[in-house]
Amino acid sequence: MTVHIARSHFVATDVDHLGSSQVSPRQRHALGALKVDRVARHLVIFMPASCDLERLIAAARLDLPDLAPLKTVQRVMSRNPDSVMAIAHRHRFDAAAPRGDGFVACLMLNADGLAALKAGRFDAADPPDAMLAGQHERPACIYVWAVHARRRLAGGVSLVFDRLSSPNYQGVDFYARAATPEGASLLTALGFEAPSAAQGGLYHFARGPKAEPAPPYDSHRPGGTGTSVAVARSMEDLARVIALRAAVYMAEQACPYEEEFDGNDLSATHLIGYVGDEPAGCLRIRFFADFAKIERLAVRAEYRNTRMAFALVRAGIELARVKGYRRLYGHAQKRLVGFWSRFGFAVFEGAQELVFSDFDYVEMLLETELHPQAIGLGVDPYVIIRPEGRWHRAGALDRSRARAVTRPSVDRKVAV
Repeated sequence: MTVHIARSHFVATDVDHLGSSQVSPRQRHALGALKVDRVARHLVIFMPASCDLERLIAAARLDLPDLAPLKTVQRVMSRNPDSVMAIAHRHRFDAAAPRGDGFVACLMLNADGLAALKAGRFDAADPPDAMLAGQHERPACIYVWAVHARRRLAGGVSLVFDRLSSPNYQGVDFYARAATPEGASLLTALGFEAPSAAQGGLYHFARGPKAEPAPPYDSHRPGGTGTSVAVARSMEDLARVIALRAAVYMAEQACPYEEEFDGNDLSATHLIGYVGDEPAGCLRIRFFADFAKIERLAVRAEYRNTRMAFALVRAGIELARVKGYRRLYGHAQKRLVGFWSRFGFAVFEGAQELVFSDFDYVEMLLETELHPQAIGLGVDPYVIIRPEGRWHRAGALDRSRARAVTRPSVDRKVAV
């Protein structure tokens, strides 16, 4: 079967050969996840010479009668040679005289081109030079202009898309239109988002920069599943902490109220562990001049068969390290020394033993390396004023960067 992009339409062949075994149109195979190495063992892509380009366009025109004229394709390539990539079978490819068996053509559009494309004003049959990004310009988008690749050659699409992940194209979104059901199936299999009625048939594949994984102390998202951790930031969060500790220390360990709630809760950072959206555990961290103290680890009885305790301790260690602490200190119940040693805590020379709330404890210490992203003097000052544990995300005050200085309470004129 042949699928085509003639003028502004998408076309391709055999969706079962896209570098992933037995690709179904109903499956999503994000472009970056295609098995490029596997495809590259059988296919090769290259920039076609003028004579080879003419032959490829002539051959494609038998299947795509309304393909853009050769002169238009040549003009686009003169603007950016990356716009057309030929595909050939590796076993019969001759580097001295390269000859393509199919091709993928893309338009590298600048901001004006992207705006026209979204508005339905872009003429893909004769793309204006003023809307095309040059070879060394970073485009605003990549428009999949034409694909002519029979059977196994369709795997070359993944090689072309991989090539368009070089620094100049990294993170640039793809757009395409589907002229046939086969074209729509291929786009869907590649992970393109199907267009809404308002988008005028324009498929979109977002290739924005990969989001950095959330740090362990800010991994909870409402509605999520599994184990996660968040910093307590509200009175409701503090109420969760109080309820958790009351259930564990007061109800289970018979700790007196005034010994459990010792007056330090409003001068500490609290972490809450969740299983799904259910509060399952908590941890308190207090900060001193040259060390941070990890304490008040509590996990509800029904969640002690999970990894909640481990998640909370690891999150607490990471948060303290990001704040610049290299020495973490704690009082461990003697029966739990083995648990704390798993994280690198050790009973140090001269460590004291103590008893409180009727349990026996011993001092333990973890000495670690400075965190590579430790917050200190000299970092972006907007990072320092972000909410506790949210230093990796722009906060409300980051919006101040874009606002002019007005000094509203100082320069405001008072009417007389």
